[in-house]
Amino acid sequence: MSPEHTGLQSRAGQLGGTRILAGRKNYWFLGPGGIARLGAGQVSPEGTLRPAADRQLRERGLFTAPTDHLYSLTVLTSTDCNLGCGYCFQNVGQDLSGGNRPPRITHSRLTSERITSILEFSRRQMDASGLDRLSILLFGGEPLLNPSGCVELLTRAADYGLASAWMISNATLLTPKLAKDLWDARLRFIQVTFDGDQPDHDRIRIRRSSGGTFDAIVHNVARASEATPIAWALRVNVSHRNYRGIDSLLARLAAALDTSRCTISFDQIRDMGVGYGNDLEYTRNLSAWFSRWQRQALELGFKVPRPRALAPCRTCGYGDGRYGAVVNADGTLSSCWETAGKPGWQVGSTTDGFLPTEQTRERWISCGDMYDPSPDDADVAAFRDAVDAALLDYLAETGRL
Repeated sequence: MSPEHTGLQSRAGQLGGTRILAGRKNYWFLGPGGIARLGAGQVSPEGTLRPAADRQLRERGLFTAPTDHLYSLTVLTSTDCNLGCGYCFQNVGQDLSGGNRPPRITHSRLTSERITSILEFSRRQMDASGLDRLSILLFGGEPLLNPSGCVELLTRAADYGLASAWMISNATLLTPKLAKDLWDARLRFIQVTFDGDQPDHDRIRIRRSSGGTFDAIVHNVARASEATPIAWALRVNVSHRNYRGIDSLLARLAAALDTSRCTISFDQIRDMGVGYGNDLEYTRNLSAWFSRWQRQALELGFKVPRPRALAPCRTCGYGDGRYGAVVNADGTLSSCWETAGKPGWQVGSTTDGFLPTEQTRERWISCGDMYDPSPDDADVAAFRDAVDAALLDYLAETGRL
């Protein structure tokens, strides 16, 4: 009997973070050590591994995560932003005038003195956890509102074991020269967000001074690509406001950018409590749309992230900062980028380190904890599993897996 007839479609098996997904003709096992295709006889009707399959996967090392000596550091170089996106989790309210200037978290900007404190803090944390390589995410606000801080942090981090660096930016301020400076400082990819095709994007992702941003983002990404080998992670936000234009967005981006250097992902925008709801429901139709967009992206030459096992975030998933930290530009520590810069959510400082667990327990959140619905919600999990199973089926059928 094929998996689609067992009633287990979109059911995940939870075995220490592993997942078992029902594809059209087989099952997929996603573990810390990789992905395996399973036959129907290797999975029970309840969606769990049979003993022989469990033993084989363990012998192949698929239950064991590769050793990682990386300390993951997220640094807000500026808490300011030149855009006024209504859904941003750093907004502390809505623009009651109906404009594009929602109130935001308190202004702070990374300085040379603060960079010293951050890097020395990182060294202490790495020594305590036995880690010898450093990964840095440049974050904001908009990190390029402080370009000198970005370049200085990465340049000085080379003496602290910097192994990789990336940035989440709106790209409206990116120039070829700045892209080259960042590349020379070992930044290797930049995540940029699109809120649907141009007309929808320009209504949603708008400058605080007014005006759309789509053309500027595409233009800046294209010029930076000509000047450097930087790779791009293109995040497409999906909501009821823009989902009908995403097919045309993909075609537009493919015509303007080097798709071989772009990885594209599709993500639901959820309500962060500032009044920007998303009316799309996690239905079979929605999962079919996501799957179609992924297939279309692959056919256009984009990369699409492969599904993975469930694993704690190295920055916020352990409750004590052993593998990473989020540092605001003022040197305060937060458990997750969703609370960075927000009053009452600090869990320490780069000067004094993390506060004791009994003081931070109520302030320590992990990725998605503040969203409604949570990523752990049953409907969200079923939606995610259906999309991931369809992608794995397609990758296998087209020889891409």
